[in-house]
Amino acid sequence: MKRSIISLLIICSSLYTVAQKPLSKVTIYTTAKGSATRFASSGPIALIKKSQPVETELAVFVEPGKTFQTMVAIGGAFTDAAAETFHKLPEAQQQELLTAYYSKDKGIGYTFARTNIQSCDFSSDTYSYVGDNDPQLKTFNISHDKKYRIPFIKAACKAAGGKLDMFVSP
Repeated sequence: MKRSIISLLIICSSLYTVAQKPLSKVTIYTTAKGSATRFASSGPIALIKKSQPVETELAVFVEPGKTFQTMVAIGGAFTDAAAETFHKLPEAQQQELLTAYYSKDKGIGYTFARTNIQSCDFSSDTYSYVGDNDPQLKTFNISHDKKYRIPFIKAACKAAGGKLDMFVSP
């Protein structure tokens, strides 16, 4: 297996922790497909002040005075396509996938997920939870989701330690 080594330079003017104490080191974690390197720590790497790097040098610029948006969490999507594919996996591989994505101790610890209400572009069929011309919602039915998607969401929630925040949209 051929592996590439990438030199990473982190440049910052100043970086502070939540307690407003100067931060001088960071740790980078690496996972490389097809290797034994999974969640491998680089150990502490010093943050340095430096001028503009040359264009061939990979660099991450940290400017704590500039903020853009707040990150809520990291997660994935529960679509029909994902749920149906998950369902086709052998149980051992299902557990491996859930652990890899949702376990805080043995995986990357996703804490957030999104899913759709009714069908979407990643659905295997076009469906609605309510029949046409039913303003009283007498035909409301989620049986389509009970087959694959809801069990997938419940399994992921369990793997995440019983709590998985969701973003749900039509």
